[in-house]
Amino acid sequence: MIYTMPHAQALISPDDDPSTDDAISTVRVPHGRKSVITSEELIAAALKLVGPHRSVSTLSLREVAREAKIAPNSFYRHFRDIDELAIAMIALAGTSLRKVLSAARQQLSADRSVVQMSVEVFMDQLSSGEGFLPLLLREGKAGSPAFKQAVEHELCSFESELQQDLIRLEALGGYHVYQPALTARAITRLVFTMAPVAMDLPPDARQAMIEETITMVRIILAGARVLGARDHRPS
Repeated sequence: MIYTMPHAQALISPDDDPSTDDAISTVRVPHGRKSVITSEELIAAALKLVGPHRSVSTLSLREVAREAKIAPNSFYRHFRDIDELAIAMIALAGTSLRKVLSAARQQLSADRSVVQMSVEVFMDQLSSGEGFLPLLLREGKAGSPAFKQAVEHELCSFESELQQDLIRLEALGGYHVYQPALTARAITRLVFTMAPVAMDLPPDARQAMIEETITMVRIILAGARVLGARDHRPS
């Protein structure tokens, strides 16, 4: 098929040049390619390519464009390069996982149920269709310095949200948690350390590790409560 615009651009939208609306209406897009695509669709295409084990750093721009069914030049309308796409993927992964975990913690206020549900929901994300958790685990360990920094930013956001939920849930139970920010950090780092190990285990062994992780989280909380009660004793 033949393009009627200069430079043979394969993907054109009215946003490119408002003065060419009439000309754009005559442009034909090659069969199978999309005429319009969003950054979210590009991210989804890249997630399909990396799967549970492949690093984002191994992706090529042309590969992502082919998966997204766009012309390579159209990639630049959303991202400067693959690295910027990767950081956007990490940010989306963190935001999506925090929403899932926050929803789980909001559902129940009994301590035991919240701990168990939170850890189980987190570990379930190891095999979820989106692949958000494997992405964070992989790039946080083996990614480039920029990717590791992006993952660290997401971990800090996990800790901040968990801190607020700890304060709320512990107050409901009549507890004072010791240094909630540090307690949230200990829990977050523990779970993110256990998850990569659990990912490669068979179902029975993975479930056993999940149970161990739940117990570890409860130990952290029990210790935080003891220290919290000590700090709140009448002088």
